[in-house]
Formats: sequence, C-alpha cells, structure tokens
Amino acid sequence: MCSACGFPTKPGHWTDAGADAIGDKLQLKFRRAKILNKILNSYGLAVHDDGLTPGIQLRSFTGRTVIVPDLEAVWTEAEAQTGAVLDPLDARFLSVAA
Repeated sequence: MCSACGFPTKPGHWTDAGADAIGDKLQLKFRRAKILNKILNSYGLAVHDDGLTPGIQLRSFTGRTVIVPDLEAVWTEAEAQTGAVLDPLDARFLSVAA
C-alpha cells in the first residue's frame, strides 16, 4: 500500500495491457493523460499522471483534486464533479486520440 495516498499496489489494470517494460508503462500513462486532457478540458477538468503516484489525479479548474485508481474511475469521478454524463466513446472525441 502506498503510504502517501493509501491505494494498494495492483498488478495492473486492463488498460495497461501491452506495456510490459517500465518505460513502456510510463509512455502509456503519459499518452493516456494527454488524450484525457483533450477530452476533459471541455468539461473544466484535467488529469495528471506523473508515473510515481499510484492512480490518476483528476483536477477541476476550481482546484479540487481527487486521486482515482484507474481509467474507469476517472469517468465516474468526472461525472460526479460535473453532474453531466460523460461518454468517452462520443463521436466528437473519436479524433482526439490521433
């Protein structure tokens, strides 16, 4: 368990599949954060994943920060903070990952 945030260490989330080496995992985390920021920016939210802190930091533009354990929890918390239903598969986000 992380002494800073209390999240237990896990073997990995399904969204980390294909990244076996440490460097690959870090690149995946940074790429994911970049894509998430492009999507969540329009909702007044941003994410940060420094590769050291377990989980993903979700921040509102008002300064509220919540650490969530994985990608699935990002959407749940983002919906809770915005009060809106967020669909990451919405057609307007399809070109974001490119």
